Amino acid sequence: MENATGIIIYINGPVVKAKNMTAFRMREMVLVGKNKLIGEVISLNGDKGTIQVYEETEGLEIDEEVQSTGKALSLKLGPGIIGNIFDGIERPLIKINEMSKSFIPQGIGMISIDADKSWHINISVKAGDIVFGGQIYGTVKETPVVEHRLMVPPGIKGRVIEAVSSGAYSIENVLVKVEDEKKDIVELKMYHEWPVRTPRPVKERMEMLRPLITGQRVMDTFFPVAKGGTAAIPGGFGTGKTSAQHQLAKWSDADIIVYVGCGERGNEMTEVLEEFPEIADPKTGRPIMDRTVLIANTSNMPVAAREASIYTGITIAEYYRDMGYHVAMMADSTSRWAEALREISGRLEEMPAEEGFPAYLPSRLAEFYERAGYVNNLNGSEGSITIIGAVSPPGGEFSEPVTENTRRYVGVFWGLDKELAYSRHYPAVNWLTSHSGYLSDLSEWYESNVAPDMMELRLKMLKILYEENRLLEIVKLVGEDVLPDDQRLVLEISKIIRVGFLQQSAFHKEDTYVPLKKQYLMLKAINVLYDRSSAAVKRGAPISKIKNDKIYQDIVKMKYNIPNDKLDMFDEIIKSINDYYDSLDKQYA
Repeated sequence: MENATGIIIYINGPVVKAKNMTAFRMREMVLVGKNKLIGEVISLNGDKGTIQVYEETEGLEIDEEVQSTGKALSLKLGPGIIGNIFDGIERPLIKINEMSKSFIPQGIGMISIDADKSWHINISVKAGDIVFGGQIYGTVKETPVVEHRLMVPPGIKGRVIEAVSSGAYSIENVLVKVEDEKKDIVELKMYHEWPVRTPRPVKERMEMLRPLITGQRVMDTFFPVAKGGTAAIPGGFGTGKTSAQHQLAKWSDADIIVYVGCGERGNEMTEVLEEFPEIADPKTGRPIMDRTVLIANTSNMPVAAREASIYTGITIAEYYRDMGYHVAMMADSTSRWAEALREISGRLEEMPAEEGFPAYLPSRLAEFYERAGYVNNLNGSEGSITIIGAVSPPGGEFSEPVTENTRRYVGVFWGLDKELAYSRHYPAVNWLTSHSGYLSDLSEWYESNVAPDMMELRLKMLKILYEENRLLEIVKLVGEDVLPDDQRLVLEISKIIRVGFLQQSAFHKEDTYVPLKKQYLMLKAINVLYDRSSAAVKRGAPISKIKNDKIYQDIVKMKYNIPNDKLDMFDEIIKSINDYYDSLDKQYA
């Protein structure tokens, strides 16, 4: 009932309780107080209801009214989303900044995508056509690189009785009128609304058989994530979570990027807002903002909106997936989102579970990550959402509830290590604690599209790193000199893998993004060095001769010295390795 009215009887931060709430519904969006603050009904008990408010409640008073809107907390989905910067409930921050320079004013309302802007539309349906939910009935050039596909909202099916001709319209213009199966007339505008907590429907979920290519060696080669998969980047303060997500946002081969800054410090979000418009997209040469949506909900913004920002991000991602795009969603960080859940739960006086988090934390995390996937859309196109969530465990302790529960639901775990970060090894992904659950699904793709022995080489290098970890325990006790030469060689080669392959500079033009073919050739060069060195050790050559400083340095620096478009230079490196060890073999034959 849209005219239903409740009366406020209790205020505790973002949590408001009201009476006369029998006509309200769960998860309904409401307007709270004389300033019409945006809120959502989160519990109903007889005549009384509890509301979480998405704006600051300072100045709100007892006995003010709560007004019904008759609908759930929803987003306007239409042209004008890409390239925009929103808060946690899809209010445009650039437009708000023009209205109020310092803060988001109270009661500004549920403003959203620009209603005045004119868009040129190509309409592809006419009177008499039968349309269905998800069908594309027109296109708009939203940015120079993104074609926005106007879709019939899910759940609608019927016959077109009227359609405008192609031309310029605003989002409020009625473009198509459809007579549905109940003989009701449905008006289609350039946008439609969708409740943020309801996943958008798909025809079917498909197997995830292609990787999301990131250009980051430790992720692409050692612990790959599938398109439509889920990944977590947990790490303590200063380990490079945000930097890793920036790299993934810049370089991953997704069509659309949705970046949610959820409860992060304002200066980190400022860096994103300033940096992204300046970054040239490697695909198009244009600014990367032409295919990016930013949702900024910093730590000083209302805590309830932080809880909603994750759902805002995933709903926008699903909307573009339904058009047939591959979307990568970055959530930075889900720990701050979980802390928002904990704060609201505490104000609701719910029984706390482990470390004060609500008992429903695991199910909320599962619901969020479940909205990823590679799907066949209602209109027959294929699309995907890959979710990459940063986790900020206090003190870098991975056994805390958010990290532990996240690990249960994600397919890839890129565990960041503070010791690696403090030694300037970035990305600080620890190869001993990280894992990927997509290897068996993706191995065929790697073998067909990169090299038949790609996965075999990866496994061999990981074994060397695991062997190094075992040997370092011995070295700590008795020193390296007591090790036989074959084990000392393992330590030398593992150092090359760590420094020459896994360590990657985000600021070097050749190293910030590395194509898969170059990643494979780097592994191949290291493997040739290891095989020839191992053979020389067996022949009795001393480690001092086997470790040729120039060759070892060339291998470590090949990531910088070999341009990404001149991969034939690897032949020279491999030839120099073979020439040197051929001569060494003659000495110790």
